[in-house]
Amino acid sequence: MKLIPIILPLLLIQACNGQIESGKEPVRELPQQKAESNPIQDLYDQYQTNSIPSISSGTVSNGSLSNGRIFPFKGVNFIYFDSSSYLNKHAFSHEKVYHAVLATYKQFETILPHFEFGLMECSNEHGGKIWPHRTHQNGLSIDFMSPLLKNGISNTDSNTMGLPHYLMDFDEDGIYTEDTSYSIDFNLIARHILELDKQAKKNGLKIEKVILKIALKDNLFATEYGKKLKASGIYFATNLSDLIDSLHDDHYHVDFTFVK
Repeated sequence: MKLIPIILPLLLIQACNGQIESGKEPVRELPQQKAESNPIQDLYDQYQTNSIPSISSGTVSNGSLSNGRIFPFKGVNFIYFDSSSYLNKHAFSHEKVYHAVLATYKQFETILPHFEFGLMECSNEHGGKIWPHRTHQNGLSIDFMSPLLKNGISNTDSNTMGLPHYLMDFDEDGIYTEDTSYSIDFNLIARHILELDKQAKKNGLKIEKVILKIALKDNLFATEYGKKLKASGIYFATNLSDLIDSLHDDHYHVDFTFVK
């Protein structure tokens, strides 16, 4: 696993049980108890009445977000990777990004009906700094979990690992170092990015930049859809610090921008 200091948040949810006093009075029938609350669903529902247009201010590395939209924790073919991250309100984005990402997943319901994608950290409710990311500040950045193969077959075992997923370590050929039966599905990454860009353009956006570990790009561009991705001209970061480069093997980071 990557040797970086990561603190895994601990969410404590306490349930309050009502107490019933007994005395000499006749036993009364207990009122029917309400179904246990689901904090994830409650959080999502809390923001569904917001129809005010989103505003992204500043840049991805120094900005803010107003009236962002929170992604569903789970959809037909995707899941947000970590409940504590979600409850800490790290799943917000500009509404145009929100619609583009969900439209992309919608397309894949038919293309890959049995595959579940992993959505990772987006932005805070109001943008700004979101530790430990250097960007993700104005609702235009999203991390997407690298889809995996196990012995050459699509696999979603890592989708519910939570925050430790960011610590997964893949070699320069996309092989998981702790279990070599797992490898990155580069062709699906390319296909996903191409569809993201297509849906982004329908929403007045385009992909400004993709960050993926530099050593993995040759494997990516060698695939069927990777060749189309390379020909598309979508920009991939080419100059990364060793730390940032090493952190982008288990996922790929996408920055969107508005089409002028």
